[in-house]
Formats: sequence, structure tokens, C-alpha cells
Amino acid sequence: MATASGSADAGNVNSPNDGGEDGNPTQTSSPGNDQKQKPVCLIVLGMAGSGKTTFVQRLTSYLHTKKSPPYVINLDPAVHEVPFPANIDIRDTVNYKEVMKQYGLGPNGGIVTSLNLFATRFDQVMTFIEKKQYNHQYVLIDTPGQIEVFTWSASGTIITESLASSFPCVVVYVMDTSRSVNPVTFMSNMLYACSILYKTKLPFIVAMNKTDIIDHSFAVEWMQDFEVFQDALNQETSYVSNLTRSMSLVLDEFYTNLRVVGVSAVTGSGLDELFVQVADAAKEYETDYRPEYERLHKELADAQNKKQQEQLERLRKDMGAVSMKTPQRAEEADVLGPSNLIFNRGNLDNEEEEEEDSDTDDIDHKVTEESKEGEAFGNFLTERREVVQVRNRKPQ
Repeated sequence: MATASGSADAGNVNSPNDGGEDGNPTQTSSPGNDQKQKPVCLIVLGMAGSGKTTFVQRLTSYLHTKKSPPYVINLDPAVHEVPFPANIDIRDTVNYKEVMKQYGLGPNGGIVTSLNLFATRFDQVMTFIEKKQYNHQYVLIDTPGQIEVFTWSASGTIITESLASSFPCVVVYVMDTSRSVNPVTFMSNMLYACSILYKTKLPFIVAMNKTDIIDHSFAVEWMQDFEVFQDALNQETSYVSNLTRSMSLVLDEFYTNLRVVGVSAVTGSGLDELFVQVADAAKEYETDYRPEYERLHKELADAQNKKQQEQLERLRKDMGAVSMKTPQRAEEADVLGPSNLIFNRGNLDNEEEEEEDSDTDDIDHKVTEESKEGEAFGNFLTERREVVQVRNRKPQ
């Protein structure tokens, strides 16, 4: 297995300002606080080329300027360099190129397999995060460039659910605004965002990136005004435009409760509004999503307990009823001891029943033996008499 022998937290010593500092924007850290706030996990997803890694780098820089350094995790095994200090880097645990060689895989298959291998050690990652949870307010998770590798693979589900079961989690979907000026491309992005929302079942924020190239106001208008989006679609004459027109009616309800923020990973604009939305999404997690996770966890625990009880009951029936009475005293015990059972080979029937089952019960064995002895003695005397007569004849 193409894994390194070093610890998965090898990058922790290189992270600047690893401890909690004063000036935290929303969390007070007085020594008398018994109830400390857990960090908010931001899972950054997006299409290839949408600017996820640059966006994570800008978030890290922004939080450092706010005296609140985040705990950063890189889950992209194929990236050559990361422009931010990563506390945990998947490349320290899994060698992406060796995975491709050993398993004979292509680029996408190598990324999936590397994530699967890393997911087997994610309990250690959770341990590292829990040790540092009171020193950081945010945990940033950068995902692979191929979005389907993380969102639809088993490892992506394991990682997402592990984080969401212990910490407040918010999914940040990074969208390339410059490539979404086409209404068909915009609808494709929104459909993918909708599918991720319903799959992860976590608070969701759409970060329309690259607003330094083009403003995102047109996309917000398309989401708020159906007729404006239809007018843009009328300029398209392909079959896909007809499908997009139908799907826009379906997503109309999806747009109503969707958080949308325009940001620029290059200039850093819009990050203040983004963290306002993140704080609101974290509250939504505590009020809506955490009770649901706890309910599902309780149902799973109850189902496991019920299954164990059924197995114990089945085992009890197979073994039969066990007497709970006190053992009898020696005087009240049965006359037959264990030796009798041994000598009788476990058969407690009396001798009379054995005699009735015998095939020679009508024969007098004593008379038969005496008659056989008398006949044998008579034959012996006859033989001796003949021998004596032969001896007497020889001297003559």
C-alpha cells in the first residue's frame, strides 16, 4: 500500500499562530467560559477550475489578518503545491503516483483510490481536530478538483458525515461566475449545487467566485426573477435550452432559501459578507441539522440494541429454559448414582424388560448345560475304555 510512514499531522508544526489569540471576530475566549464553542468546518466544493484552492488560500489569509488562524486540511492528492499552510495534507499519507502505478489506474481513479485509502485513517484526523478544536474557530477543507470524486464516492460521504457528526459543518460551493454568463451553463451549476445540497443535508452557501472579472448581479437576478432568466434563454435555440427552461421551474423553490455571496479569491472582496452567511449557517446547523443527526444516531443505536436483544433471545431459545431453583440435597437425590448410569450405558430400564426382549427366554439354560456335560463325560469314558483294551491286547 502506497502510504508514507509519517504522521498525517506532519504539517502541523509549519502552521503559523497555531494557538488561539485575542481578537477573535465572533468567539470570546475568557478563562471562565466552561462552554467553549467548537470550530465551524467549511467544506469547499466546486467544479474544476472554479478557483477552490485559491479561494481557500484567500480565506486562510483573511482569517490570519483577523487574528483567528484556521485549521486547514488538504484532500487533493494530485496537487503539486498548495498556496497555504496545511495542518493536515493527504499527500503526507498517500502517494498519488504510487497508487496509480500499483493499481494500474488513471488520474481520476488514482484520486478516488487515494481518498479511499485516506478515509480509512480519518479517525486519526478527527483526533487531531479535536485536540486543536478550542485553538481554532474555523476548519477549512480543500477538496479535489474533480468534484464528482468527492461528492459521489464512498470516501467523500465518510469524511463529510464524520465531520458533521462532531462539528458544525457548512458546505461552500464555489461557482465560476465568468463561465456562468451562459444560462445553460448557469443552470448546470445550479443543478449540481442542488444535488450536493440534498446529498450532504448540510447548510449550503454558493460563493460566486471571480467577481473581479464580472459582477455576479446578473446571476442573482436570474435566481430571483424567473422572467428575466426566461428572456435570456429565449436567445438560445438548442434543445438544451428547452430542458433548461423546464428545469428552471423546478429550481425556483431551491433558490428561495439559498445563500448566495459574490467573492473574489484574487482581491478578497466579499469575504466579510461570506463570514456573516457562515455564522448564520452555523446557527442553522445547531437548530436544524444537529438535532436531525442526533436523532439518526439515536435510531441507529436503538436498532443495534434491538438486534442484540433479538440475538440474545434467539440464543436463549436455542439453549432451552435454564432452571433457577436451588439444587436438591443429597438425601433427596435419586438413588441411581452416576456409576449406575455408566454400567447401564445410560439405560435406566430394569432387567425384567431386558429378559423380555431376549430371544432365548423359553429355554432352561441349567438343564441344557447338564445334558451337554453328561454326554461329553460318556464319550470320554468310552474313549478311555477302548484305549485300555488296546493296551491289554499288545502283550499277548
